[in-house]
Amino acid sequence: MKTSRDILQSLAKGAFKPQEEMLEVARKKGKLKIGIPKEISFQENRVSLVPDDVALLINNGHHVVVETGVGNSSKFQDRDYSEAGAEILLTAVEVYKQSEIILKVAPPSLEEIDLMQHKQTLFSTLQLPAQPESFLKKLIDKKVTAIAFEWIRDDDGVYPVIRSMGEIAGASAILIAAEYLSNVNNGLGAMLGGISGVAPTEVVIIGAGTVGEFAARAALGLGATVKVFDNSVYRLRRLQSSLGARIFTSIIQPKVLGKHLKSADVAIGALRTSGGRTPCVVTEEMVAAMKQGTVIVDVSIDQGGCFETSKVTSHTNPVFLKHGVIHYCIPNIASRVSRTASYALSTIFAPILSNIGDEGGLQNMLRENAGVRHGVYIYQGILTNKYLGESFNLPSNDIDLFLSAM
Repeated sequence: MKTSRDILQSLAKGAFKPQEEMLEVARKKGKLKIGIPKEISFQENRVSLVPDDVALLINNGHHVVVETGVGNSSKFQDRDYSEAGAEILLTAVEVYKQSEIILKVAPPSLEEIDLMQHKQTLFSTLQLPAQPESFLKKLIDKKVTAIAFEWIRDDDGVYPVIRSMGEIAGASAILIAAEYLSNVNNGLGAMLGGISGVAPTEVVIIGAGTVGEFAARAALGLGATVKVFDNSVYRLRRLQSSLGARIFTSIIQPKVLGKHLKSADVAIGALRTSGGRTPCVVTEEMVAAMKQGTVIVDVSIDQGGCFETSKVTSHTNPVFLKHGVIHYCIPNIASRVSRTASYALSTIFAPILSNIGDEGGLQNMLRENAGVRHGVYIYQGILTNKYLGESFNLPSNDIDLFLSAM
């Protein structure tokens, strides 16, 4: 034990002098080279970054190059991107060559993968059911880091891209149905909704997720009678709470569903599945029993559809008749309102890109951001998604373990 004399000697030697504070050295911010090639997928009209967010990124020291005409389908001109500070390039080849990060909406084609540079970073949707086996192998051979938009999570565990596109698809489905109910499109000649003294139109929605919720909101706003079916009581309760109104809800029971489809004027397919095909819950027999001129909008068609009579259509030929029922089965409804959809996507991607720069690079950002890390399916040429590995019979590694070892 120290005596008073020992303490005085220590003071004399300066042992208790103020010490210099040690602060953590801040990470050096990175300057990103971001490239946005023009979308070449059939009827893909959206763009991943709008000019306003391009200007934000450039003001933060990043460099953005875009292919000429990249925003034409969403009514963004090259001049808008140029005034935001982006460099306009004539070909996709130049965009891929001059970029570290490639930002796309649709998955890259095999030809676009050939244009990618060694160890480039790709942000795009994955749309796994539509991809050939060579898709993954070519990305792995290029040693790229590939991140699927639709698998990115936010702080609440929500998938923001799926949520925002679901909101658009749900509201648009009701507006589309309203068009095809009219005489102009050989429909029932009914107005979707209702007026005083006239019974309102009846809308049956199959699925109580985001698409179903926003379809219900739009239909209720127009004055329609809404009935929602889902296999989850939890989702039905959540929908009731979210809408703030008591509406007809039911578990999907074939006899009950078939009964209400007979009296429906509009049926919306809004079921989703986390993997594989959407369950087909409406048989051809049920469709045949529906009223002539009824409208079906199968939003679930990108996962196979929940109506047995559904088949994929396009924006140029959006509908077909089956048993006298109008079927609208476009897998990319959000491209119908591409400007709104582009703004929705851009508000998600711009902060992610800014975060990459602030953290000093993608690797640092992925360590800190579990939500974006969840979207990574290839990291520097190594497959990091177990589901994809099992689907394509390829070896995979856990992204968390891989990053912790680096």
